[in-house]
Amino acid sequence: MPRLFTALEIPRTAALSLSLLRGGLPGARWIDVENYHITLRFIGDVDGRTADEVVDRLDRIERPEFPLQLNGIGAFGSKKPHSVWAGVSAHPEIFALQAEIERICQRLGLAPDPRKFTPHVTLARLRASRVEDVVSYLSGRGNFQTPTFTVSRFVLLSSRDSVGGGPYLTEEVFPLHEASPSLAASSAPQPLKSWL
Repeated sequence: MPRLFTALEIPRTAALSLSLLRGGLPGARWIDVENYHITLRFIGDVDGRTADEVVDRLDRIERPEFPLQLNGIGAFGSKKPHSVWAGVSAHPEIFALQAEIERICQRLGLAPDPRKFTPHVTLARLRASRVEDVVSYLSGRGNFQTPTFTVSRFVLLSSRDSVGGGPYLTEEVFPLHEASPSLAASSAPQPLKSWL
């Protein structure tokens, strides 16, 4: 069974901006542009029945679209860096969506995610990269940012056994709801109808 996880996709223009950050770091294995994403919740290897239950529950999520921007870069593993990432603007809706997915997974009996949710896009996995090389790489690219884009859906991705970084397959797509100005108007109190 493939490993499953929920994620946000990166639009093509933002992915191309991220691709310009590739290179210049010894020991880095760069993620392919088509595999850039923001992981919301790693689900892991589950049986078919559990996968179907996850899909059924995720399909019931009712959340609005929201804006996001990628900005800044950093590395995980301060003494022994293991990956380089691009940061994500901290819009409250990304945290609300992630928290709802986490609750769904736990209700289905999956173990809680032990890591604190830190939205990011992994750019490279590092193998034997020296700390000073990583610091030098990051210092030259700290002002990175993309234009804001709208997140209109989240996806369930699968990956086969590998060392990480793809390829990923989109198993299911879950649309978010368009935040339309007419919504506010329709929620205004309506006059009572006369039943004469």
